[in-house]
Amino acid sequence: MKLSTTLATGAALAAGVSAGQTNYLGFNSGNTLPDESAKFEKDFLAEFSTAQKLVGAPGTFNAVRLYTNIQAYSKNTPIEAFSAAVKTKTYILLGVWASGTDNIDNELAALSAAVKQFGTDLTDLIIGVSIGSEDLYRDSETGRTNKAGVGNGPQEVLGFINDYKKTFANTALANVPIGHVDTWDAWVNGTNKPVLDAVDWIGVDEYPFYETGKGNDISNAGKLFDTAFETTLGVANGKPVWVTETGWPLTGPDWDQAKPSVKNAQQYWQDIGCKRLFNKYPTFWYNLRDSNPANQVKFGISQSLSSTPSFDLTCPKEETTSAAKPTATGKSSSSATTLVQATGSPSAVKSGSQGSANSGGSKSSNSDASTTSSGPAAATTTSAGAVTKFSGAALAGVAMVAGLLALL
Repeated sequence: MKLSTTLATGAALAAGVSAGQTNYLGFNSGNTLPDESAKFEKDFLAEFSTAQKLVGAPGTFNAVRLYTNIQAYSKNTPIEAFSAAVKTKTYILLGVWASGTDNIDNELAALSAAVKQFGTDLTDLIIGVSIGSEDLYRDSETGRTNKAGVGNGPQEVLGFINDYKKTFANTALANVPIGHVDTWDAWVNGTNKPVLDAVDWIGVDEYPFYETGKGNDISNAGKLFDTAFETTLGVANGKPVWVTETGWPLTGPDWDQAKPSVKNAQQYWQDIGCKRLFNKYPTFWYNLRDSNPANQVKFGISQSLSSTPSFDLTCPKEETTSAAKPTATGKSSSSATTLVQATGSPSAVKSGSQGSANSGGSKSSNSDASTTSSGPAAATTTSAGAVTKFSGAALAGVAMVAGLLALL
């Protein structure tokens, strides 16, 4: 048995990722354009059609992650991405914007109206719903330090999850898996465990590009990604992990040792996407085209929405003798996972997206994602009060992998 196969088999116990899940390929999509004007059906149609016919793609990118159910600059009108998804048969990871608000009434009203309007043509395409996006990170000490915007705490997010369940208890969405998207350091923060316990799946945003002070050159991106991703798998308690944002910018200013370039974006696509994620985990790449004018670095692989992207998307043939990589059945190597207790917040740099809340309909619920001043990505968890606390499955998996390594 090859090393990679041996490690992956043992690690399955630690990660507990569902082997039978469908591993969707998609991009993120906000509800506004780069000039902050609203996206309409034609704009979403252009995005979804382009994604499905990308030259050289390692599969069909026929899924989309939304940040909100609300049409930009409206109170609770359904987002026109819904009609575009129905027309293009694009699968949808719903987003309920939950930051900076004490209720999600407008989000639920917009989704309810869309279900009534489109019926099973829409609901059959919905693969999951995320209640919130990086709310816990924004509400952490680190998020506040990095001026990431107004978030929400675990009890608020938990309340929103219950609100969603009550609203759609007797509808076609009753059995759609519910998740929450956040940074890996938010998931290992013990304060947020009520959210982890309440969801069916875990969404993680991870950007090695923004890992300041950790050798974030493109040559080290794989190692940085693995550390964060394996940590998330280690606390997932057997729940599926979806990669909801990751990518490398093509243009913009350097970030510590990280340099945006087309060449580096392609290398990240190959090293992280091809070797670690695509067709192994549900993956929503950041991004097909950017929509956040405040972020100087640009991640879009096809800003003009051409089916021929800025770099070759072809995945290299896998090398069977290469070092173990994360697979659909678990993480590739053992690493002690620390669960941070409620006494401290993880001292990490940010990972993911921000936008403006829409509780009263004053502005779009979310423009597209990647952050401004602090940027998306996480660093090391070093909070005081950290203890090594694992699930039984995680300990068993880690022990097995360690034993296998000792025999080699």
